[in-house]
Amino acid sequence: MNNKKLSLNDIEWGEFKIKELFDVSLSKGDNKADLLNEGNIPLISSGSTLNGITKFINKGDGISELINNDTITVDMFGQSFFQPFNYFAVSHGRINILTPLIELSRESMRFITSCINESTKDIFSYNRMCSSTRLNKLKILLPIGHDNNPNWKFMEDYVKQEQKDIAQKVISYYEQKMLKSSFDLLGLEDVTWKEFHFSEIFRKIQRGKRLKKDDHLEGSIPYISSTSLNNGLDQFIGNEDKVRKFKNNLTLANSGSVGSCFYHEYEYVASDHVTSLTLDQADKYIYLFMTTIIKRLEDKYSFNREINDKRIRKERFILPADKNGNPHWEYMSKFMKNLEAEKLGKALEYIYIYIYIG
Repeated sequence: MNNKKLSLNDIEWGEFKIKELFDVSLSKGDNKADLLNEGNIPLISSGSTLNGITKFINKGDGISELINNDTITVDMFGQSFFQPFNYFAVSHGRINILTPLIELSRESMRFITSCINESTKDIFSYNRMCSSTRLNKLKILLPIGHDNNPNWKFMEDYVKQEQKDIAQKVISYYEQKMLKSSFDLLGLEDVTWKEFHFSEIFRKIQRGKRLKKDDHLEGSIPYISSTSLNNGLDQFIGNEDKVRKFKNNLTLANSGSVGSCFYHEYEYVASDHVTSLTLDQADKYIYLFMTTIIKRLEDKYSFNREINDKRIRKERFILPADKNGNPHWEYMSKFMKNLEAEKLGKALEYIYIYIYIG
């Protein structure tokens, strides 16, 4: 058995036009994200992160059709992503859809996507956008075989090799994490539960600030609003003025998906549809414990009864309490660490199967 590691330097490369490999089409319809209801179908727009996904919707605008999985999207700036799922795409963002002319493995498609990004990174911009005509003429470098055709076998094997390397690193990292976290709650099982007001527990309770859609600037700061999906992430913005930023705390949706609660370890901008909840010296596990408790407010509030500033300060919830009647922070933290270790163990089973069985 040949166990030699595949290398990009040990293979010959050749130029190919996109139109020799793919049928290129432009997304149709309109599909304006702010006019579409939330659902579970990805909506692809221009962007360099999250596969270009701007939102999850339940249906398109009635004009555009659902685009098949295992295709590649290329936006007007040349940023490409392999899409392994069915999706919709916006037209105003000029999303090009690349459908392979022959059947290709997902690994080969991922390899080609990287090659497209390598070819487009210095070509397209606001002043020279990536049209379907330009994309069809674009040449990319691909590994070639003895017949000077694309070496699909090498591409597939190389991506599988890299995926397994990454998976092994993930396993090593989380195995170490489990060793540190997988302890039992010996001595902490007998806890009582006590009712507390929000104003007793949180050092800071502050609603975000209104920022109209038209005032959003392009950027990389998470903008958290009242959606129940993706940790409340609405989009990424670049606004620095007249906004409220927070970090390492919770957001609670006041309207929209009322009661949705998420923990944010990173810096973010809060919209006026969420309230930021900050504790004193809490680790992320305490925050994660509390999100589960707070989310029960979803059953109490609705579109017709929002959580205003007055109501939230008077709102009550139950937490584990220590012998002095104070919140039992140690119990909450260790409980979530133990739960994380259990979940990691189950996840690692699937990764083991992927690596050793394939």
